[in-house]
Amino acid sequence: MSAGIDANLNGYVPFPTSSPWNQNIASAPVDPNSSAIINYIGSSVRMHPDFGSGLYQGSVIGIPYVVVDSTQPPVKINLGKYASESDPGPMPIPPNAEWQGYPVLGVGDRHVIVLDKSNCMEYDLYAGVKQSDGSWNADSSAAWDMTAVEQRPYTWTSTNAAGFAEFPGLVRYDEAAAGAINHALSFTLAHSREAFTPPASHWASTSTDYRTAPMGMRMRLKANFDISRFPPEVQVILTALKKYGMIMTDNGAAMFLSGAPDNRWNNSNLHELNQVTASDFEVVLMSPVYTPSNIPTGPKPVISHFTAGTSSGPGSPVTLSWNVSYGEYYIVSPMPGEIRGTSTVVAPTATTTYTLYATNPYGRTTATVTVDVP
Repeated sequence: MSAGIDANLNGYVPFPTSSPWNQNIASAPVDPNSSAIINYIGSSVRMHPDFGSGLYQGSVIGIPYVVVDSTQPPVKINLGKYASESDPGPMPIPPNAEWQGYPVLGVGDRHVIVLDKSNCMEYDLYAGVKQSDGSWNADSSAAWDMTAVEQRPYTWTSTNAAGFAEFPGLVRYDEAAAGAINHALSFTLAHSREAFTPPASHWASTSTDYRTAPMGMRMRLKANFDISRFPPEVQVILTALKKYGMIMTDNGAAMFLSGAPDNRWNNSNLHELNQVTASDFEVVLMSPVYTPSNIPTGPKPVISHFTAGTSSGPGSPVTLSWNVSYGEYYIVSPMPGEIRGTSTVVAPTATTTYTLYATNPYGRTTATVTVDVP
């Protein structure tokens, strides 16, 4: 990956080939409720590109992202509304990171997306606001290992209502210009159900109407839809919608396709997507679908020990180590953040209490250890 705002990934596709985002579903069976769901959305509802070039009412069009490397230090994340279901950080959010609605603070969901190319991690914020001390305020945050297929705890949100990573479903100019999008795309609908289908983990509705979409529902452009009349970059998008489909990640305007802003987009060409309607899609088979009556249960992580070595003075290295059963990913706070493996080295300058967060699809367990600095 190149570094910078809305940088070129040079063909890199985040997350393993086994990730649902990267699976070819062109021949997957159609869901038996497909027609009912499409009719409820509104068969004549047109697709809309929620991204483009330039500004709309003073804000960038789409969800920007920034790629950083190991020179970007992690900073504190001050969590608000959804702190209990967030990954606490720290996270390498740079001071020049842009947000959804940038540069206006009061517009949109203020999603912030950071890709750490040195550690192959994705960091997302919802309602992100940069602070004068370099930290960021956010209502929720999530960290993602781009080398793994992670499932957030069932019923937990992320920075979107479905509990997904923000980045993998974005339409990006670098891919469209290269001639292929090799992953599913994200889209929104106005109405959803009190249900989700994996790998989604969260719902944002109380409706039980079977015609409404559960979070994580995937729609596929019909194979016989003629894309030859569209501009080349739009043909690339439509081809991806036939091969990988689009996954519902949030509530919002119906049939809005998510993407990253880029001044190289031709907005007139993108608006050709308005010719595509909901009736041109079919819903891919959803199995299982989880509701409040059948949420999976299992053992949360069990931390058998979380220990620290002895500090020889301010700034000296100290090894933190742990042993966890059933853990899927780990975060150590206040430093260094998300960790692969079972140990990390810290260098506290004063006596510090560290918290280990061990998470799996069934919940989170924490433990603390204090490093006394003489």
